[in-house]
Amino acid sequence: MTSIIFPQWPAPAQVRAAITTRVGGYSVGCWQSFNLATHVGDDAGHVQANRRKLETLLKLKISPLWLNQVHGNSVVCAANPHGLSVPTADGSYSCQQGIPCVVLTADCLPVLLCDKAGTVVAAAHAGWRGLANGILGNTVASMEVPAAELMAYLGPAISQDAFEVGAEVRQAFLDRARDGGHRQNIGGCFREAGVVGKFFADLYGLARAELNALGVSAVYGGDRCSYGESAVFYSFRRDGVTGRMASLIWLDSNR
Repeated sequence: MTSIIFPQWPAPAQVRAAITTRVGGYSVGCWQSFNLATHVGDDAGHVQANRRKLETLLKLKISPLWLNQVHGNSVVCAANPHGLSVPTADGSYSCQQGIPCVVLTADCLPVLLCDKAGTVVAAAHAGWRGLANGILGNTVASMEVPAAELMAYLGPAISQDAFEVGAEVRQAFLDRARDGGHRQNIGGCFREAGVVGKFFADLYGLARAELNALGVSAVYGGDRCSYGESAVFYSFRRDGVTGRMASLIWLDSNR
């Protein structure tokens, strides 16, 4: 089993993307083994060793801009100097070569984006709160190219069959529908769970509905389940205390 998944999508040659699994790192216990998050209780030395291994595996010349993710909708430029501080944001973008954008997930949806000309990339952390509050719209806007020129890849997230939510989650999405068609697509992403006020939510479907409403029609991926594939992925809903996978995208200066 591999430590890295390389998305299969028709991105330009100079766009590189990678998604880690939980396999092949140094962490032990409930974080076993390739945890890349510093905020989940794992040994700091193990996390730093895993991050160094990630950079070696991907032959990165510049370290990724790790974010303090808060399930919000803020997006920062990965190329801007941030000193020693970790930006509080749930997305980043870059139009400079060699600078990786990265988000951490363990059930939430990582969304990687690029333009068809290969001039700008972005990564977004899209859990249900971020999705409902516009993280994808803000990420697309930050890239400053027509939405029709963008493509997106949906990385591993919790599948609909494992993601039970309350009626308030469904209503939060419906309240932000951009038009009637978007509202209809949102409604189709919630299946009654057999208990009053409970639904199974399709994060992948909600992301596709939002991206399509924004004008992004080229959407790929969205066929894995972090909850169900326990040997491959971390899952917060399944395990509680656990690690995080990283989803990265960057412009390769060697291409």
